[in-house]
Formats: sequence, structure tokens, C-alpha cells
Amino acid sequence: MGLTAQAAWWFLPAVIPIAIYVSWSDMSAMKITNKAVIALIIAYAILGLFAFPFQTYLWQWTHLAVMLVVGIMLNAGGVMGAGDAKFIAAASPMIMIADLRLIIVLLAAALIGAYVTHRLAMHSALRRMVPEWESWKTGKRFPMGFPLSMTLLFYLLIVATYR
Repeated sequence: MGLTAQAAWWFLPAVIPIAIYVSWSDMSAMKITNKAVIALIIAYAILGLFAFPFQTYLWQWTHLAVMLVVGIMLNAGGVMGAGDAKFIAAASPMIMIADLRLIIVLLAAALIGAYVTHRLAMHSALRRMVPEWESWKTGKRFPMGFPLSMTLLFYLLIVATYR
């Protein structure tokens, strides 16, 4: 069984500002802060108690542990940044395994959309407005916090709206 609309509504008020902050901080400084990751974990710790039956709430914590280990390994292999790995782990308790297909589709769409948006913005007036942003300067590096946070946000919005 996938995430319910009711559960998604519980998480959305906390996830919206965190997702916006993560997108902004990763584009401006190429960092997903521990503060944002901790806020996401705290949001799940509190809101998950209302969103899920207690047994499901406890089980979802295993997602964090598994994804943290996978993320650490991917970070050690140079595949992703540490902030990306921590964000994925912190977001994972809010995602149901039954919704994995939806998450993959959303992540693919968010990656494409974020990449195109970022590259267009890099060659627009926005760059003149915020020339100090690190994501303009990094060349081959891309602020993955933007598509990762949007994936979580769109997942919750879609589930809240259509289930």
C-alpha cells in the first residue's frame, strides 16, 4: 500500500519550507545543510506519529538507516555529495516502498526540469541578480538538492491531491 493522502497532508506543511530552503541553499552555496536534514528528520519524527499507524511509523525508520548506508557508500565512491546522501536518507521515511515507481518517475522528471531550469537561469537576468551563487561557478557540478527536494515535494503533493 502506498502513502495515503492523509499522511501526505500531515507532512506537507513541514516539507514545503524545507524543500524550498534546500533548493535555495544548494543552488546558492552548493550545500545541503545539516540544519535542513535535521529539520526533515524532526518533521518525520513528530508528524509521522500522526500520519501512520505506530507499527508503520517504526518500520519507516528503517528506510532512513538503509538509505544512509547506501548514500555513504555512493558518496565514498564519488557518485553523490554528502548533503545529497543525507537529504535522501532524511526524506526516505516519508516515502512508501509501494510508491517507488512514482518516485523514480518524479525524480527523472525533476532532474530534467531542474537541469533545464538551472541552465536557462544561468544564462538569464537571474544570474546578474545573484552572481555570487556557487552553482553558476562549479562547471560540471550540479545542485542536486534542487531536484531531490522537488521530488519529495511533488510526491507529497501528488499523493495528497490524487489519492
